[in-house]
Amino acid sequence: MKRLPIILNAILIVAVAVLYFLYFNSGKSKSSQQATLASNYTGAMKIAYVNIDSLMNKFNLYNQNQQKLAEKQKKAEAQFNEKSSQFQAHYNDFQNRVNKGLITSADAQEMQKQLSDEQQNLVKLNDQLRQELADESSVLTRQVLNEVENFLKDYTKDHPYSYIVSYSFPGPVLYANDSLDITNEVLGLLNDKFKDTGKEKK
Repeated sequence: MKRLPIILNAILIVAVAVLYFLYFNSGKSKSSQQATLASNYTGAMKIAYVNIDSLMNKFNLYNQNQQKLAEKQKKAEAQFNEKSSQFQAHYNDFQNRVNKGLITSADAQEMQKQLSDEQQNLVKLNDQLRQELADESSVLTRQVLNEVENFLKDYTKDHPYSYIVSYSFPGPVLYANDSLDITNEVLGLLNDKFKDTGKEKK
């Protein structure tokens, strides 16, 4: 009977050793399987990137849109400066009359009210022109990005990339291998397409 505990302890030790071996062997097997799956998956993927800053600066459509925006900004500034000059002239005339005692208190109050209204309208005009330019800039930028996106959809039919990412600095991508850079190729094809479709206006 004294041998029974010894035998049970021996069986228990062997059982623990077996479980220990199975546990760590299973872990290695799972890790190996996951590594194999990851390798197969990444091996099947083709990734490239486009430097969006370089693309925008050299894409003829973007430059054309920037020129349009600059012209509208110039007109908006001229419109605001004209109204601002008118207000300044009215204000100077008011000050001159008051200093020389050429108007009554009632007339001065009326002119002050007119100047206040004119100043408020000037502020509103400034806000309106700024908003219009911001909206125009947003629309023109979306037009360019939409053109690029539609082009890349056709481009990937002959170049089966799984992903074409946008790269810029600073940005979410901290490093990109130069061998994955297709910016110049895409830019050249985009400008050719832009010219051929007759969208380029001089």
